[in-house]
Amino acid sequence: MKRHLLLLLTALLPLVAFAYDIAVENADGKTIYYNYINNGTELEVASSSIYKGVVVIPEEVTYMNRTRKVTRVGEKAFYKCSGLTSITIPNSVTSIGYQAFSGCSSLTSITIPNSVTSIGSSAFGDCSGLTSVTIPNSVTSIGEGAFSGCSSLTSVTIPNSVTSIGSYAFYYCSRLSSITIPNSVTSIGYDAFSGCSGLTSVTIPNSVTSIKGYAFYGCSGLTSVTIPNSVTSIGEYAFSSCDCLTSVTIPNSVTSIGNGAFAYCSGLTSISIPNSVTSIGDYAFRGCSSLTSVTIPNSVTSIGNGAFAYCSGLTSISIPNSVTSIGDYAFRGCSSLTSVTIPNSVTSIGGYAFYYCSSLTSVTIPNSVISIGSYAFGGCNIQEVISMIKNPFYIDTNTFSDNTFYNATLYVPEGTIDTYKTTGGWNKFVFIEEGNGGGDIPPEPSKCATPTISYANGKLTFNCETEDVIFHSTITDTDITSYLTQEVELCVTYTISVYASKPGYEDSEVATGTLCWIDQQPNTEGIVAEDAVTEVKALPVLIQSNGGTITVQGANEGTEIMVYSVNGMKQGSAIATNGFATINTSLQPGSTAIVKIGEKAIKVLIK
Repeated sequence: MKRHLLLLLTALLPLVAFAYDIAVENADGKTIYYNYINNGTELEVASSSIYKGVVVIPEEVTYMNRTRKVTRVGEKAFYKCSGLTSITIPNSVTSIGYQAFSGCSSLTSITIPNSVTSIGSSAFGDCSGLTSVTIPNSVTSIGEGAFSGCSSLTSVTIPNSVTSIGSYAFYYCSRLSSITIPNSVTSIGYDAFSGCSGLTSVTIPNSVTSIKGYAFYGCSGLTSVTIPNSVTSIGEYAFSSCDCLTSVTIPNSVTSIGNGAFAYCSGLTSISIPNSVTSIGDYAFRGCSSLTSVTIPNSVTSIGNGAFAYCSGLTSISIPNSVTSIGDYAFRGCSSLTSVTIPNSVTSIGGYAFYYCSSLTSVTIPNSVISIGSYAFGGCNIQEVISMIKNPFYIDTNTFSDNTFYNATLYVPEGTIDTYKTTGGWNKFVFIEEGNGGGDIPPEPSKCATPTISYANGKLTFNCETEDVIFHSTITDTDITSYLTQEVELCVTYTISVYASKPGYEDSEVATGTLCWIDQQPNTEGIVAEDAVTEVKALPVLIQSNGGTITVQGANEGTEIMVYSVNGMKQGSAIATNGFATINTSLQPGSTAIVKIGEKAIKVLIK
């Protein structure tokens, strides 16, 4: 009975829950607890909830006539020590463990010594009083949630040694106003800067290849962002709810825009989607109410569910011939949308796709469409529907409206009126006529001719057989990147892509080219003359491909130009005449060719 009573009393007493190997008192009278690590040769600061005030961690500790270095701040060492106001970490420490200072709400500043190489997950999480921190250039990684919830943090310096910023690293650091991400960083983790509402600008370096989901979610003060051409994907909701973001440049390297990537960026007025993008994710631009117009490039094959839903300022949309499907709710609630042209590549229009586009009065449906979802055009102020479908299929009775159309006119192909009148959904129209108001259904729009590219006197020139077109060009410098090799061969090479557009026309095919400079005197490159000016004589050469045919423009008269496959097989050669050379090869589109001009070899992607 006494034993049970003792256990009960022990359970009711306040407990200090920490374990340690030794306790040593500093010269200032403060006791610090330690654990043995590395087979007892070193020490780490052990977890304790009693640390408060000013604490100085010594570099070495002598205990029982043995001196050991303190090399680590252990897991939860100062966890929720809300009374801790100052901490000194010695140069002997190489790592700061998981949640080492998490919840130290009275800690206002901290100096991390140059010896530290890693900052553990949530190491300074919820240090709500921390205002600034300098991360030394010995640190290579910032762990998940390392500074999460540091609501008073206004500035942070990330050194060039850091290669990755972990998920939630600066999550809801609401007063963080600026951040410099160094060129060493290759990835920005999930929610890395989510909720940093005070962040007004951010520069993402050319080293970053991926921006993970929610990376800048809710950064409501962010006004502009430049995404470098090293980035290939923008994660889901990466910039969602960035209310003040007015413009964004998406480079030609990006192939996919993730779900909700720019959702609810209510201040976004314009967006340029490059030709490299093949898919626009679900809800990618949902709620971008200030967006007035969007040009979707002819590389995109699908528009995701709700991709532009509730873009209430959108007045027009150009959907290219590459798109095969328009997702559910894709343009729902685009109340200012007055016109839309659905190309003949589209086979399906999702449910509620244009639901409550209240300004939309007319719609043309191409013959390629084989399915239209429920309420696809419900709530629209439809006055006329021009259907090119020669064999109408059953559609939901509410596809166009909740009620029978008494005022709108449905125009159908010649000889199909009786079929439309007896086909479900279409028969809700009281007025069905053949042709377009007595005439023929308008022909599909013409397509802009593919542009040509030429170079002379330091200028690129684009030409197109279709008159009065707009040229959309992208130029990337393949030399501007990061390398891990001892030697880097610089070729000064630009990759060029251009397409033409014109109102009422379909976008042209994309023309591509490679512009490079060939050393005319390789042996003298970099030699400094008497006037201390480096002399480099180079010849600009433009390389283009069409199928397996490669054209070289600008080579010196009589220069032999050879083409090889990537496995070294010679594909053909030609001698430059009047600056031009044409080589026919068996290389297939999508493969890579090695074009050798004199002593210089250039890789070219076959179109």
